[in-house]
Amino acid sequence: MLKLAHLPARAVLSVSGEDRVPFLQGLVSNDVALAAPGRAVWAALLTPQGKYLADFFIFADTDRLLLDCERDQAPMLATRLSRFRLRSKVVVAGTGLAVSVAWDGIPDLPANAIGAPDPRLAAAGFRILSKMPMQSEANEADYDRHRLLLGLPDGTRDCEPEKTVLLEAGFDELDGISWTKGCYMGQELTARTRYRGLLKRRLVPVTSHAALPPPGTPLLHEGRDIGTMRSSSEGLGLAVLRLEHLHGTVEFGGWTMQARVPDWMRLPEPSATPA
Repeated sequence: MLKLAHLPARAVLSVSGEDRVPFLQGLVSNDVALAAPGRAVWAALLTPQGKYLADFFIFADTDRLLLDCERDQAPMLATRLSRFRLRSKVVVAGTGLAVSVAWDGIPDLPANAIGAPDPRLAAAGFRILSKMPMQSEANEADYDRHRLLLGLPDGTRDCEPEKTVLLEAGFDELDGISWTKGCYMGQELTARTRYRGLLKRRLVPVTSHAALPPPGTPLLHEGRDIGTMRSSSEGLGLAVLRLEHLHGTVEFGGWTMQARVPDWMRLPEPSATPA
């Protein structure tokens, strides 16, 4: 049965002007040229050192690109993108468009709405941009549990600005990185992490019979740091854990949680796991 929810915590920025595609292409992790009607692209903006700053879905709309981003990050994102304009013929601005999501079915889009399948996973559903919030059969909390079950990160709730490496948060398997498009800001560390097998931690789904600890809570096992709690909803959440703790029960400070590796995630062979 189709479920549809408005996401008030999301906002939409516009990048317009004749240089919009090459401008973004040199800044973000994915191939902006792939955005087309009915096809969105998921990408991230990184620091020059290759650490996460923001992520967003890129939609193509006639003479502009639309960035479905975290509302709290929209001012920062607009400022940073504008800072890189130099002589590029682009304009970055807010739009006032609403973001909705649909899953467990295909939605009927209203006139003038822009929609596309979530480019990360087919099971994630559809993302929709419209002038007014769409009539919803579900709410933001329902969608939150849906994406947590799939193991999908949600912006700064799961990725720490200036700290998270994209491959830790699944951007490779979830098609948030292009390995062929050429240079972009932060590309060097991203490529080195992949080709040298430098990952030591991953963001994975966790479950507990009790409410999970708040985001940012250090996770310890026998006095040793094994990771950090990220977003959660009741007994379902995401946590960054060391590779050797991704399977089975994790006990820490009186809490017990079960870590689970989602089907879409690729892990190194045990012999290749970094020490």
